[in-house]
Formats: sequence, C-alpha cells, structure tokens
Amino acid sequence: MTAAQVLTANQMRAAEQALFDAGTSVSDLMEVAAGGAAEWIRRVAAGRAVTVLCGPGNNGGDGYVIARCLREAGHAVTVIAPLEPATQAAKDARQRWGGAVSTSGKTAGDVFVDCLFGSGLARPLVAEHALLLRDLAARHRYRVAVDVPSGVASDSGAVLNDRLPAYDLTLALGAWKFAHWSLPGRALMGQMRLVPIGIGQVDGAAQLIGKPRLSAPAADSHKYRRGLLGIVGGAMPGAGLLAAAAAQRAGAGYVKLIAPTADPRTPPDIVTDTAPLAKALADPRLAAILVGPGLGRDAAARAMLSESLAHAPALVLDADALMLLVPAMLGRPLPMLATPHDGELDALCRSFGVIAESRREKALALARVSGMVVLAKGPDSCVATPDGRLALAPPAPSWLSVAGTGDVLAGIVASRMATGADPFIAACEALWLHSEAARRAGAAFTPSQLAERVSEALAASL
Repeated sequence: MTAAQVLTANQMRAAEQALFDAGTSVSDLMEVAAGGAAEWIRRVAAGRAVTVLCGPGNNGGDGYVIARCLREAGHAVTVIAPLEPATQAAKDARQRWGGAVSTSGKTAGDVFVDCLFGSGLARPLVAEHALLLRDLAARHRYRVAVDVPSGVASDSGAVLNDRLPAYDLTLALGAWKFAHWSLPGRALMGQMRLVPIGIGQVDGAAQLIGKPRLSAPAADSHKYRRGLLGIVGGAMPGAGLLAAAAAQRAGAGYVKLIAPTADPRTPPDIVTDTAPLAKALADPRLAAILVGPGLGRDAAARAMLSESLAHAPALVLDADALMLLVPAMLGRPLPMLATPHDGELDALCRSFGVIAESRREKALALARVSGMVVLAKGPDSCVATPDGRLALAPPAPSWLSVAGTGDVLAGIVASRMATGADPFIAACEALWLHSEAARRAGAAFTPSQLAERVSEALAASL
C-alpha cells in the first residue's frame, strides 16, 4: 500500500529544519519548492498572464520566486504584496525578483496565484487582506493556491474567513497537510498536486491511504485458508445480507451468516449457521467475526454482542454493536476494529469518557482508551490505532451518502480481516475498496449495486 505522509505545521517546520541542519539554506529550499510550483503553474497558464499575491513570510517568498520563474518562461507577471517581506529569505526572493511590486491593485487577467499566507496561518485574515484576496480571485479565470489557501487552517481544514475563494488547483509544498484532506477547507482546493522538496520520513506522521497492493490467492489455497468470516445476524437480517454480499467479493474464502433462522432472501451461495451462537463461534476454522449490522439494541442483541466479544478470534464492531458497547465488555485482548459514523462515534466517546473536538481527535482518543482500532467514517474518513497511528482517506464519491453503504463497508473490512490482515491494514484496504467500488458504480446506486462492484475494485488492486 502506498502511504504518503500527512504533516502538521509543526512537523513540517521540523522536517524543513532537518534539511537546514544538513546544509540546505532557507533560500535554496525556497528555490526548490517555488520552482516546482512554478513549473505546475507554467503548464496550466500556457502562456497567459499571471498575477501573484505575496505575503510577508516565506510563503510570500515562494511567490516572488514563482513570479521570477514565470517571467523567465515568457509570461507577463504582476506581483502584488500588501506587506513588506518580514523574513530574510522572503527579502532575498523579492530582491531576486527585481520587478515592480504593487501594494494593492485591480488587476484582472487569466491566472491568479495565492501566496499570501501558507501553512503557518492559524488565525483569520485581517479584513483588508481578505477583501484583497477575494477581489483578485474574482478578477481571474483560473486560481492557484500555493501550499494551503490563505484563510484555511493547515492542521484542521477549518475555514477561518467568510467567502474565501475557491481554487482550481492547490500545490502542496513538500508534504500533504491535514487541510488538504479535511473538510470544509478541502472543498475550496480544487485539484491538488504535491511538489516534492526532499522532505524525509517524519516519525509519527499520519499517512494518506493509497491503493492497496493485494494479491490473488496462492495456488494451494482453499476456502478456509483464504479465511472464514462469520456475520452475526439479528433483528434486521437485510443489513447482514448486504455485509455478506460485500464480504464475498473482498477476498474471504467463505462467508457464513450466524442467525437463529435462515432468512428466505438469503442467496444460495451464503450458508446460514442456525446453531446457538456460542456453539457457532466455537468453530476453530473461523478467522473473523462481524457483529452489528441489523443486530438490534435489545437484551438479545446485547447478549449476542457479549458472546462475540468472548469468543471471536478477531472482531469487527459496526452499527448497533457500537451503540451497545460499554467499557466493561472489553476484557479479553483480541484484534478488534470499530467502524462508527459520527453519531456512533459520539456515543462511544460518551461511553468511554472521551472529550475531543474533531472526528480525527475523537478517533485517536477512543482508540487509545479502548484498545480498538477505530475507522471513523464520514466525508473525510480516518483510521486510528491505540498506539497513535493515523491514516486519512482521500475523498470518496458523495453518492456513498445513502443508507446501507456502511453495511457494505463493514463487510469489506471484515473480509479483509478474515484473510489475515491486521485491523489497521484491513481498515485502510477497505476504505480504498469501498471508494473504488463507488466510483465504478456511478451515480445514484443502491447498496446492493455497490456490493456488486467490490470484486471489480479488488481486481483493480491486484
């Protein structure tokens, strides 16, 4: 699985400092970063005039370098800087630019480049800067943000000012920041491209979930070697059937429903085990159990959850199981993954005494106190582990916002765990497969249609 790192502003500063300590000057690094950004802008500008808005810090310094590079490539370039450079590298970059600089302007043209403030900004823009930014952006047909759009908080994606412009392209310098993959800021960024500058791997960095590298079953595989997944059925069997349909297409060799009675809608290729739950769970061939989809929330459902926690070799908790779970139920150590949406995540946080703000912070804190891996699902899903690892999912098709797609995701991740993947890897694989299946399903699909596309998504990752 490819895993690009995602850095906080502090981590990015430390990573840059490591380059400085190794002998790279601030100005040299600026030339690399801004030169790479300028090459992207040169391509999209295609000879058209460019306006660059520069701030006082090193992001503004990047703007002066970009302006110089574009001028050398033959573009007509206008530079606007409402403030004088405040860092030595920015001062040097402005001197190397050597051209005219306006403090304001009504420039209208083709391409606008925002280098006002970058990833270091954590407060709203002052009114005159916000007005200048909005006005210039509105006067240009194509808009580029360098590193992070001005007015968007790098570490959270929060939009710090009203009516910030939307961009066509955002160029992340050196590494992805959390804002690039977090709403609401992400919605302003348009297409995103990463400009490498030689940043090394940062200890403790979050990772961006990429396409998994899966493989076909070994030549001597059989259904149990590929993994037997049990799905505990409950009061609403349709949810379990959806999960089973997805699980069958996500790699497990054998998927069975564990339920008191067989539902007449059950396809012939899904076995229903009607033995008492404790006996069914005692099957030594089981590799993983999924409990929660359609489980219900009554005393019988709570008893089934308790049995699953007591006997499962590896466990995925979804839907109703998450609403029934309390800390006292977690006694036996086992590989365990929870897949809450925001409402379920809030309920779990209340139950486990977690106080946090964002989805990401809640997932990390809940994983730490509960010992579970947490797949917090939503428009910007993430996966958190008890030891503090964090993975962020790229945007998935918004057509997933329909009832039943969570059951499909639960089936996929449980299937990946049944094949032997640990909960963190299984969750990352499942999020990618789920998103890819949605892309292949097109618009306005049903959850059953989504489940049918999972095998195509799996094939794309082989």
